[in-house]
Amino acid sequence: MAELEVGTIVKAHYKTGIYAGEIVEDRGAMYLVKVLAVLKHPQQGDLHNPGQTENVFFHQRKALSQFEKANVAKSAVHFYSDEVPSYEESLKDALNGLREKLNKKDNDFSKLALQRVDELEHQYFS
Repeated sequence: MAELEVGTIVKAHYKTGIYAGEIVEDRGAMYLVKVLAVLKHPQQGDLHNPGQTENVFFHQRKALSQFEKANVAKSAVHFYSDEVPSYEESLKDALNGLREKLNKKDNDFSKLALQRVDELEHQYFS
């Protein structure tokens, strides 16, 4: 894999979210990436027990904030050639995409995750 340079616009996979961002520092095995847009909102719930609601701590997972910096493994960072959308619009689109995915399933996990998504929407846009 070719090394990317500081200042390059990238797609970064961080935990269960995907972001468009700018590399601000090369840290050996990681890049420090400044978030510019949300391409995929993080999943809700317990990542170690996906799809489960009983006997787990069901986490509410927020997207990284605009201009927040995250250490991302180099293997999870790729060149991004599309136009970077505005942070707010990208966050709305990513949250709606997650909501649509959850609405396709009628189970306890999706219902609880949708509650978390509604709470996040209120926190993000109020």
